Amino acid sequence: MMMRTQRWNHLIISRLARLPRSPETGTLRNAFFCERGFSGGVDRNLSYRERLRTDLLVDIKKDDAVALFQTMIESRPLPTLVDFSKLFSGIAKTKQYDLVLDLCNQMELLHGIVHNIYTLNIMINCLCRLRKLCFAFSVLGKILKLGYKPDTVTFNTLLNGLSLEGKVFEAVELVDRMVLSEHVPNLITLNTIVNGLCLQGEVSEAMALIDRMMANGCQPNTVTYGPILNRMCKSGNTASALDLLRKIEDRKMKLSVVTYSMIIDGLCKDGSLEDALCLFNEMETKGIKADVFTYNSLIGGFCNAGRRDDGAQLLRDMIKREITLNVVTFNALIDSFVKEGKLSEAQELFNEMITKGINPNTITYSSLIYGFCMENRLDEANQMMNLMVSKGCNPSLVTFSTLINGYCKAKLVDDGMRLFRQMSLRGVVADTVIYSTLIQGFCQSGKLNVAKELFQEMVSMGVPPNVVTYGILLDGLCDNGELEEALEILEKIQNSKLDPGIAIYNIIIHGMCNASKIDDAWDLFCSLSLKGVKPDVKTYTVMISGLCKKKSLSEADALFRKMKKDGIAPNDCTYNTLIRTHLRGRDIGTSVELIEEMKKCRLSADAITIKLVMDMLVNGRLDKSFLDMLSGPFRDKSTSSLE
Repeated sequence: MMMRTQRWNHLIISRLARLPRSPETGTLRNAFFCERGFSGGVDRNLSYRERLRTDLLVDIKKDDAVALFQTMIESRPLPTLVDFSKLFSGIAKTKQYDLVLDLCNQMELLHGIVHNIYTLNIMINCLCRLRKLCFAFSVLGKILKLGYKPDTVTFNTLLNGLSLEGKVFEAVELVDRMVLSEHVPNLITLNTIVNGLCLQGEVSEAMALIDRMMANGCQPNTVTYGPILNRMCKSGNTASALDLLRKIEDRKMKLSVVTYSMIIDGLCKDGSLEDALCLFNEMETKGIKADVFTYNSLIGGFCNAGRRDDGAQLLRDMIKREITLNVVTFNALIDSFVKEGKLSEAQELFNEMITKGINPNTITYSSLIYGFCMENRLDEANQMMNLMVSKGCNPSLVTFSTLINGYCKAKLVDDGMRLFRQMSLRGVVADTVIYSTLIQGFCQSGKLNVAKELFQEMVSMGVPPNVVTYGILLDGLCDNGELEEALEILEKIQNSKLDPGIAIYNIIIHGMCNASKIDDAWDLFCSLSLKGVKPDVKTYTVMISGLCKKKSLSEADALFRKMKKDGIAPNDCTYNTLIRTHLRGRDIGTSVELIEEMKKCRLSADAITIKLVMDMLVNGRLDKSFLDMLSGPFRDKSTSSLE
């Protein structure tokens, strides 16, 4: 084993000899002889040993650290390396890593003080924190050359550095080498690597590492399993997390409220509310008291599932137990009230949270703004946004998107556009959803040119249009008779990596039919299967309507039969289109058959069909019994014959 250790040390040294040397910065060399006093409130007459007390090193400033180092260098006899280690460690805790490295190099190069394993470990830590991993490993080589034996702290620090840079598999390899070189990994080693693996989503590898470490005598604790449970829950694998929890319990490990809350939160997000409640009760039975985070998960889960009363009961339970409510608690309930259309109750909760001294956040304000927009109370929504700004709470992309959508739905698209410009001035970058909302607003208000300009702006700003955006623009172009431009955009979509889907083709086919280009629409319809696109009920209905418009009734009927054969159920629009066409063609018998079939499907005549029948009654082309049959309930003929 000794030979194996020596051979591994030799391999490390030879490998690290090729790495760049640790930087020997000299920015402080001149400063040592001029910065002698302390800039802070520390008494200059204190000895360096008194100054090295932990409480005086907290938040030590650069100038004070340099002055203390210089005092130590000039002291006779020289301070021990333990004293220098205290200084370097204290500075490192203030995250002045470059300063620590500079002082370490000054100590060795200018004053001939040789490092020991403790000061070298501090240097490795600083280099790892600065993401200078190559230099950190070069210090490891120096440790070996000086004849020191790397300890567990050395390896744990390097492992942490590898994990910080996402090199978790190299970290696992280093752990395995530690075992081979008789360096027994400790719990810190295990927890560091497990956390790094979980951050990379390598849960199975983390579990395998735990098994290997257990075989080498390193027992995990609840902290070890925390990142694994967290990753499982966040990836929706709550069942596995629950199984792991049971295994941890079997090993008699003491679990905390944090562990249980993590899994309860995962169960709530999965919609497994009853399981979450059972685990909550089980936790309480074991004497582990729920905290605000546990309750927030449950309240959020029940509110999202529409079980607001259960959420309110949990809130009352929190108050009874004197658990301090926070903004997350109120946000869950306010959002639930808003989505149920109970805006006044949401406002009451908003006022209550302010009374309790809990400051609303962006989510709180955005929920209420959404509620006001849903009720078309846009002035109040705008006032709420002004209030949040006055309270120092910056509106988010969701906030702006909500209010802009409210303006567009109310056909106040110009107000939405003004808010859009304000948004960019506040440094909030618009996304695809906001651009799509405004483009739709301008299309629906008849301002197609503005919509097209906004689309071009969207592309030039690097915001990628999606299928919804293209659908909105194509619909606007087709509705305004600009079919050729719509076809040009369709060609661009087809040449891009974007999958247009059936929705885009439905818009184009409808546009062609409206432009009386029924043959072109039919050609496109027939080519859908070659494009790998399956027609839906809207595709068939639009095409049937186009054929009816062309007075190709036999082709329309044939397509209707094919539609049903292909397993696409006709909707009320399909039936009404054919019924009206047959009525206009005086084919009363087929109309009656279609009406009976439509009623059998629990569908009904629309206003246009009813008006056509009324007009034909007035003109004497139909009997009143036809209207009774059209508007009456469906009667099964087989059942009627038995009565």
